[in-house]
Amino acid sequence: MDAYVRLKNRRGLDQLMMHRQRLAVDLKSRSGFDFSLPIDKIDEEIAIIEAGLSKLKAVNSTAL
Repeated sequence: MDAYVRLKNRRGLDQLMMHRQRLAVDLKSRSGFDFSLPIDKIDEEIAIIEAGLSKLKAVNSTAL
């Protein structure tokens, strides 16, 4: 995620976020198997992406 921040690629981070959110929704709607581990991993990735977006926002606001 740091590469996206260094390159100021907000669009890439937004796309990663949307993809992970769709995965999370899909896995949470399934039954018949314990998806808790992949859901936890995806939730961790979402938190990392959110942190990257916050960093990028801070970088952009200081550049103004």
